[in-house]
Amino acid sequence: MTDLESFVRKDGRAELVREVRSRIKDLGITYLYYQFVSVTGRIMGKGIPADHWESVAERGFQLVYGSTANLFVDRSKNYIGYGPEAWELVGIPEPETFCQLHWDKRVARVYCTLFRGREEPENPGGYLGSDFRGNLRRVQEQFMRDHDGLHLRHGCEPEMMWLKLDEKGGPAGGYSKPFCYHINQFESLRPIFLRVIEYSRQMGLDMIQGDHEDAPGQLELNFMFDEALRTADRLTTYRQICAAVGREFNVLPCFMCKPFMGVSANGCHHNISVWRGGEEELNELGNASLPGLKQAFSYRKGGKNLFMPEDNDPRVPPEAVVDQLLSHIDGVDPRCTLSEQAVGESPRRRADVQRGFPLAGKPEIFQRSLELDAAAGHEGTRGGRESDRLVFPDLRAALGDDGAAEQDAPGEDQPLGLRTRFRQPPGDHRGVQAAARNLFRGGIRQSFRAWTGCR
Repeated sequence: MTDLESFVRKDGRAELVREVRSRIKDLGITYLYYQFVSVTGRIMGKGIPADHWESVAERGFQLVYGSTANLFVDRSKNYIGYGPEAWELVGIPEPETFCQLHWDKRVARVYCTLFRGREEPENPGGYLGSDFRGNLRRVQEQFMRDHDGLHLRHGCEPEMMWLKLDEKGGPAGGYSKPFCYHINQFESLRPIFLRVIEYSRQMGLDMIQGDHEDAPGQLELNFMFDEALRTADRLTTYRQICAAVGREFNVLPCFMCKPFMGVSANGCHHNISVWRGGEEELNELGNASLPGLKQAFSYRKGGKNLFMPEDNDPRVPPEAVVDQLLSHIDGVDPRCTLSEQAVGESPRRRADVQRGFPLAGKPEIFQRSLELDAAAGHEGTRGGRESDRLVFPDLRAALGDDGAAEQDAPGEDQPLGLRTRFRQPPGDHRGVQAAARNLFRGGIRQSFRAWTGCR
């Protein structure tokens, strides 16, 4: 049986397909977006009348492989990733992600998992490697199976700008002044952000806080953290909502990292933590009748956070085992801080991600951190004071670490840093660390692409 066949016949999926048909009828849905996320974060897919839901749920739809790379060409006019001779992928919808679009209630969306073509000579119907969203889901599920329910939870803080348009439809500067946290500037965008929040609550995003940031028209509207895949899906949904609101108000929602010189860029903090246990809780978000399946409105709550320092001091950085896992994530500077967020049960590791550069578009801070590395006499790794070196006993135990890691003694002239050097602890744990590293990388990359890919 192929991966595609196993996916379609997964236990409980047939009931979910029938439930979607019931919601289509109740909500008056006539059209569905079958969507996936490209390697650069753009939302791709097909639109199909709702009459064909059951057949598409069974057989899927087909698109060229190059759609996972936006079907764009390089500077030599060659298709990126796949040539014109490549086969077609098969997209199979995930019924649990079904949700109505609040700005046009005749339309709903559903996320899809991508597979190789059924007629492929090699691995027909296999999972498609360029399906980054599908890769994250599979890595996450495998990690939970291998480590007794251990899983990544992830929250993000997306910054973006609302730009005015000129008479030709091009960007004409920010909608407000670059005054950080000023309520008057926030108020100038009130009709826009209230519409964003309205649509978000209709699509499963539990909006928790917001503010005006320090660039023209720059807002940060945050939503509740959850397990990694759902957070990434909600960030993608947030971008779609902003695009719809922009069309309504004739403004441009800009997720470009640096549209203006001389002011702060669009950054996106990622707050990550490792948990075991917890329960799925439905959050109806004030909806009398859910405009989607309950899974899109559910959050994992409770359980035990294994990402805590042993003395529960959120101001003190993690121990080296956690640093090693995070140091392999593209675009993340492990010399960041634990943050006590107002949004959740506990502190999480906080990382600034900005198109491969740390610290959210502040290159002068990044440059200073490199200078400190050079002063410490080693590249990419810094020593730290003894007070920095705390152990996360719960996480170490969960990852199979017996706690016998040794660290180099810090020098008096070494600058304070969050990463520490250490020798590999004994025991057969490298495979476990590799699996955890893949999970961390997948969660950050997927939401990173979701954040930066909107146009």
